[in-house]
Amino acid sequence: MDFGLVLQTDPPATTVIELMRRAEARGFRYGWTFDSAVLWQEPFVIYSRILEHTERLIVGPMVTNPGTRTWEVTASTFATLNDMYGNRTVCGIGRGDSAMRVAGRKPNTLARVGEAIDVIRDLAEGREAVVDGVTLRFPWIRDGRLPVWMAAYGPKALALTGRKADGFILQLADPFLTEWMVRAVRTAAAEAGRDPDAVTVCVAAPAYVGDDLTHAREQCRWFGGMVGNHVADLVQRYGEHSGAVPESLTAYIKERAGYDYSHHGRAGNPDTAFVPDEIVDRFCLLGPPEAHIEKLRALRALGVDQFAVYAMHDAKEATIDAYGEHVIPALSD
Repeated sequence: MDFGLVLQTDPPATTVIELMRRAEARGFRYGWTFDSAVLWQEPFVIYSRILEHTERLIVGPMVTNPGTRTWEVTASTFATLNDMYGNRTVCGIGRGDSAMRVAGRKPNTLARVGEAIDVIRDLAEGREAVVDGVTLRFPWIRDGRLPVWMAAYGPKALALTGRKADGFILQLADPFLTEWMVRAVRTAAAEAGRDPDAVTVCVAAPAYVGDDLTHAREQCRWFGGMVGNHVADLVQRYGEHSGAVPESLTAYIKERAGYDYSHHGRAGNPDTAFVPDEIVDRFCLLGPPEAHIEKLRALRALGVDQFAVYAMHDAKEATIDAYGEHVIPALSD
């Protein structure tokens, strides 16, 4: 199993770079960041510095979207980083939640996401693609490679992921829901004539190592609110009891009152009081290293290829170090 570190690009950027260097030294293979231009600093500028100060780390957004940048600009940015540092990027993509809504726009349609996946990958790898009716190709690309992984929860998004994406990003670490969603992605891949096992599966969730579960839950409760914000869209689209989305994912948001993006992805988010301890425990990895190892082995058995650690809490360095000392070696067997 591979491991990734997920950070927000809060200033100073030097702290993000140093944490990524620390993660690579502890055995992490991927460095991810949020991508929301209003809430945080521009990630692609910071990726260039991360790549310069690491040797093997693969970097990318978790996740970008097709609406905040034109597709040829997104592809050219990835391709330039790859040309400079040797194909060490990955494009995580989704509909665009905070990035679009904070700017007063609606998230992108799935049709637009699907088209963008093909266009961005083709352009970044040196092939022709049509953008707004114009055929484009970057003449300077040689041996470029850009895997595109899609973040998804709902049935249509999962199906699109299986049909088009190189990887699937699932932002929660509940084994039951992971099994359900991985099956949906792989079924769609098989129906599209693809090898379902060729779709990389990345589970991303907060991890907090320590014996004080009460404190760990409070540091990670924000994640249930973030997931609940996505789930609320699904409930509105499909209905609470439609069967399109497992009830174990939708039931806990009944007490949800609203969501303020100024607290998005941050410990102490006041909009997450509705999230019960049970959801925090299910969606996150908490407790001593042995508890993390046990849950990660269960996820690996379900086909998870990477666990990406959300480190938006007060123990970033300690979590990175504990994973490097205890968890990553145990999952390399």
